[in-house]
Amino acid sequence: MAEEKLPPHDIEAEEAVVGSLLIDPEAILKVAVSLKAEDFFSETNRVIYQACLSLYQRNEAINQITVAHELMRQDKLEQIGGAAFLSHLISNVPTSLHVEYYAQIVSNAAIMRRLIAAAGQIEALGYEASPEVEASLNKAEDILFQVRMRREPRDFVPIRDALGQYFEEAGSSTAPREGEILHILTGFAALDDFLGGLQRSDLIVLAARPSLGKTSLALNIARNAAINQKACVALCSLEMSRDAVVQRLLSSESGVDSRKVRLGRFGEKDEIKIMEASGVLSEAPIYIDDSPQLRALDIRSKARRLHFERNIDLIIVDYLQLIQGDGKNETRVQEISKITRALKTLARELNVPILAVSQLSRAVEWRASHVPQLADLRESGSIEQDADVVLFIYRDDMYFSAEDWSKVHDIEKEPYPRGIADINIAKHRNGPLGQIKLRFLSRVVKFDNLEAELISAS
Repeated sequence: MAEEKLPPHDIEAEEAVVGSLLIDPEAILKVAVSLKAEDFFSETNRVIYQACLSLYQRNEAINQITVAHELMRQDKLEQIGGAAFLSHLISNVPTSLHVEYYAQIVSNAAIMRRLIAAAGQIEALGYEASPEVEASLNKAEDILFQVRMRREPRDFVPIRDALGQYFEEAGSSTAPREGEILHILTGFAALDDFLGGLQRSDLIVLAARPSLGKTSLALNIARNAAINQKACVALCSLEMSRDAVVQRLLSSESGVDSRKVRLGRFGEKDEIKIMEASGVLSEAPIYIDDSPQLRALDIRSKARRLHFERNIDLIIVDYLQLIQGDGKNETRVQEISKITRALKTLARELNVPILAVSQLSRAVEWRASHVPQLADLRESGSIEQDADVVLFIYRDDMYFSAEDWSKVHDIEKEPYPRGIADINIAKHRNGPLGQIKLRFLSRVVKFDNLEAELISAS
């Protein structure tokens, strides 16, 4: 009979880790965050390491005597071979200098064991021969994703642990690693002032009636983030083709009339501007998927693959109501509810902001003021519920002519707001509500800052 092959492990490295902790109590600070007790293959070493963690969490000293006492308290001292085994560990490790190196060996072996376990799970999926091939592929990707991210299922944690992690992350946020972007700036000063930029793990909904510029604003934000911050942006364009997206970006960047760009009717000067804009945009880390039929599962799968390859900083979905349901004969309201929850989950999973463009219902048109409200979010109240931030675009010049405006307003005090867009922050889970004004340049489908941007806050 062939000898059973053991999964990857390194007992010597495991003993070197726990031995280092016994001779140097400060060594626990170097490995406690990255190395878990379940990463140890040997149950003996796992039990000793867990005892060290218990002492560390109680702010008690870690040494041969305290660990032996802790194991005795847990009735596990004899299980690991008694105090003599602890002495053996100490004698085998002359210094704790390389504890992080040993911990990395233990961690890598644990990942390989998880990979083997994942392969077994994926094999089982294959043998199921489910007719839902895409669903099976997504499950397989999810299994590998968990291995890669080394994420264990979340559970209740003591607030002490949560506070410790919070202050550890808050401390490191003051000195971000090279290339790390803490929050994504929209490029619009007043909006960034209100929101503090687009925060990671947030779902931001940008909504408006047709032709008010919601896609243009989303593309402007993508451009500003990618060029100004070098943020990696994933754009799922369900409404417009890749060519249409490129044309809009070229017009906005070059300042050449969008109609000329679309039709290819421009002179030599405009061609130079377009080529210069093309050079700038070509260096921007923007990735476009113009698949016309996408489910939330497809967006999740594609975003995770790109995240592994390029480390995404922002995801934009244009637009929400075009995402397909999973075909389970649910109402559209139920489907949209699942879609918004899936997008919010993805934002947290990848720790990136997701900007989802949304349509508004026609109730806006029937209202005298035409100013959008949260109740106008089309097809589901879950959009309002799941979103961390809801932004509305409203423009007076789309509803009132200059002549009608002059009949009810003092033109000298309130000039006709041609090309002036109100951006209403109607929901802000972690900050103030309010309104800002931006200028919309319809000729080049572009939003721009105004000098007096901050209008009101509540």
